[in-house]
Formats: sequence, C-alpha cells, structure tokens
Amino acid sequence: RQAQAVCIPAIHLHMTAATMQVSQKDFEKAQEQLKLLKKDPGNETKLKLYALFKQATEGPCNSPKPGMLDFVKKAKWDAWNSLGTLSQDNARQKYAELVSSLVSAESAGQKKDASPEEGRHDGYETILVTTKNNITKIMFNRPEKKNAINHKMYREIIKALEEAGKDDSTIAVITGNGDYYSSGNDLNNFANIQPGEMEKMAKDGAVLLKEFVGHFIDFPKPLIAVVNGPAVGICVTVLGLCDIVYASDRATFHSPFSQLGQSPEGCSSYLFPKIMGLAKANEILLFNKKLTAAEACAQGLVTEVFPDRTFQKEVWARLEAYASLPKNSLAVSKQLLRSVEKEKLHEVNSKECEVLTERWLSDECINAIVSFFQRKSKL
Repeated sequence: RQAQAVCIPAIHLHMTAATMQVSQKDFEKAQEQLKLLKKDPGNETKLKLYALFKQATEGPCNSPKPGMLDFVKKAKWDAWNSLGTLSQDNARQKYAELVSSLVSAESAGQKKDASPEEGRHDGYETILVTTKNNITKIMFNRPEKKNAINHKMYREIIKALEEAGKDDSTIAVITGNGDYYSSGNDLNNFANIQPGEMEKMAKDGAVLLKEFVGHFIDFPKPLIAVVNGPAVGICVTVLGLCDIVYASDRATFHSPFSQLGQSPEGCSSYLFPKIMGLAKANEILLFNKKLTAAEACAQGLVTEVFPDRTFQKEVWARLEAYASLPKNSLAVSKQLLRSVEKEKLHEVNSKECEVLTERWLSDECINAIVSFFQRKSKL
C-alpha cells in the first residue's frame, strides 16, 4: 500500500472530566460504527484512523521505525509518528469525528443511490456507467485517488467495454469524474508484495493488462475519450486506440515509464510513432515529456481542445449529434478502419506485456517504485 505521511495538527484543548468521559464514550461508539461501514474508505483514511486509534490508546508513537521495503508497516508508522504529541483525549475526539463524517457521507450516498440516474448500470464500484441519448458513458470514479486504476477498476472497465459493445448505444465515451481524467496505474498495485509473490504478481498483472488493452483494440463501435483533466500512464497510451480524443485546455498528458523503471504499453510503442513521428514519440515514451493539451493536439494525439469553462457543454452537444447518426453504418465503418491493423495491434500488445513482465521483476523497476513511495511519504 502507498506509504504516505498523514499530517494532523496537534490541537491542545482544555477538557473537563465530563468532556473526557463523553469523549471516551464517543470513541467506543465510533469503533462500533466503523465496523458497520459498507464502503472501503480508502487507504489514506484508513491510515488516519489507524494513527488516531494508536495515539488514543497508547499515546505518541513508541515503536521502532520499520524497514523501507515494508510498505504497509512503514505507512502505518509514519501516520502514527506524524501525530507527534497530540493528547490521547484529542486523538479520541478526532477519531470519533472522522468516523462520524464517514458514516454521514455513506448515508448520503445511499440516499442518492435510492433514486439512480437515468440509464445507470448497476454492479460497478470504481466507475459510473450510464446510457442516455444513444451514448454509453464510462466514467472513472475514484476522484479522491485522482481516478488511479487499481485491479478492480481494470476489471470493471473491461466489463463495461464488453457491455457497451453489445448494448443499443451508438457510441461509447470514456471520461473522468472530478479534476483528473486519470492518474494512471495505481502504484498501490505494486505495494505489499512479498518477495516470493513477485513473479506471480508480474505475470497476473501482464495478463490483466493484455486483456484490458485488447478490449480497446477490439471495441466494435466508435470510442471517444473526453479528457477532462490531467491524464497519466496507461490512460494516455490507450488514447491512441480511441477513435476521437477531445480535451479540456487544462488537461495534460504524461507517460513517465522510464522514470518508474518500466516500458510503454497500450500499443503506444507502435501507435505513438505513427501518430506523431518517431522523434516526438521518443520524447514522450523514453524521456517522460509531459504534453499540454495544445501540444498533444498539435502532435495528433488529441483531436480538438476546448476551453475548460465550456468544455462539457460543447463536447456533449457534439457527441449527442454523433450519436444520432445511423448506428450500424458507424460500427461497420469503424471496424473497416480498425481491421487493417487489428492483428498487428494484438501482436504489439502481447510484446509490450511480455517486456513489462520482465521490467516489473527487475531491480531497476523495484528501486524506482520504492523511491516513488519514499518521495510520497515525505509530502
């Protein structure tokens, strides 16, 4: 899991004996309420809860610092240690307040779900899938994690693409919820892996990635990316497999493969040089160059850029017009365009996943990821 220091200010309050007693009762009640939560609050919040619980029951951090490769224990230690001299009474109070906010948020979410959005597809946790006006929209929905793709999200996107390819919609659209389109692969996918499990992790990861990219290659209808904000890694590379890419002018495009000791995926090693020329592709895929929306458009990765203030309105008006076109004609034409290179794309996908498996098992990649977690823990 991602090692991240949790900074909670130590606020010292004058507390009477009665207040302390209520605080202890609230603390015990909060522990029971936490067990009843149905939705995982996320790693960052769980670290805060862990740290506050330890501070409330044991006082300031008193355990030795774990080794840097023990990501989970180190993350917990950092979170607890960051509370400094926060009193046990204040820690109990903050713990109870945090649990209360989680319960309230989940309750509000359940009320919202009681009257679901028109055309909403059930059975997804990390994405929102809706069909309306002949458009199936697949929206990355982990805004608190900048829409980073974990293993569950990979599988849900695969499922959503399969369903969208068979439903009555004319086109499919991929976009992100919140400020980010997607921050790419969730590096927590690599955390908490024991040395003996590394090879299995790499092989399983390559199988999942190959299937994920394969669904973009084989998608039978027009597939349009609506890039509402920064895009990183796998969510940049598969843009080459989309039929149209519309971007807000606040979007950026970054594929830091070599920075993380990894190698290109999403068929980008083949498509990016074709789209933008070898020299420009090398800057992005080898040397981690981040593109602005305007640069990505000039180099052919993005179809058109819109001002952020009018982005959603302009793009969706255009998409609804596209979705009114004859469905079968669009699908047949899309498949003709893709058929020329489909076999080649699958071949490239297989090779990229094979190379990535080797990269994930290399000391270079492991050290780069460890360095990433160390940097994050200092933020």
